[in-house]
Amino acid sequence: MSWKRIRQTIQLIFIAFEMEMKQNLTDAFIIFGILVQPMIIAFLALWMLKGQGSDYAIFVAVGSGMTGLWTTLLFSSGNSITGERWTGTLENLVGAPVPMRIVVFGKNLADVIQSLLSVLVCYTLISLILGYALNVAQPLLFAISLILTVFSFVCFGLVMSTLFILNPDIGRFQNGLEFPVYILGGFLFPIAVLPGWSTPLSYLLTPYWAAVALHGTTSGNLPISQILFSWLMMILFSIFYLVISESLFKKVLYKAREDATLSMQ
Repeated sequence: MSWKRIRQTIQLIFIAFEMEMKQNLTDAFIIFGILVQPMIIAFLALWMLKGQGSDYAIFVAVGSGMTGLWTTLLFSSGNSITGERWTGTLENLVGAPVPMRIVVFGKNLADVIQSLLSVLVCYTLISLILGYALNVAQPLLFAISLILTVFSFVCFGLVMSTLFILNPDIGRFQNGLEFPVYILGGFLFPIAVLPGWSTPLSYLLTPYWAAVALHGTTSGNLPISQILFSWLMMILFSIFYLVISESLFKKVLYKAREDATLSMQ
């Protein structure tokens, strides 16, 4: 790929990123999922854990922030193509001389970046308002973990966005997919407290490895080898999602150009 092509791709991602960011700022549902819901979860978690020591505060801050990340990924990124169909712009997007997956990547990136406000809001609530002392034990490793988390979530969103439009039945279970991932991902409590049969399910979820890396780098209680392994898993899953999404996007374009059934529910 030439440098000119790379520069054009980056510009397209930025344009899609900017438009999606502006649209989200007017969406009350997205704002609630990013700002309000994580604060409610953080407050309830701290109330249930009161008397257990202050070490739980940073765990709750990261975990409740991750609920906002997953909620945004599930509803915004999952519906990134479906929303175009609902507004009647999907055909124009498909017919444009721009690779569709590049546009969706930019939209998903905006959704995930914006959802990082959940982490900031929860940190502010727990630290400034509730008075808990929050310290990130390994700031550099935490920053790297956060970057890998964003990238892996965006890649996961590419798969979700195509699946939700290729099979509308999956979209009908969106609400039901929210809280199981909170639990299996170990956002607010370790998966060790769950039944043993559920552990393999957690290992198959990118949000779980993101939670391991973020929780481990904030607490400083996780060996560096396990942090590196969680990074590796996020990278491998991201590559897998990119490969799968390319095939799924081809199916979406086929439905649009050959079957002419893309606009049908």
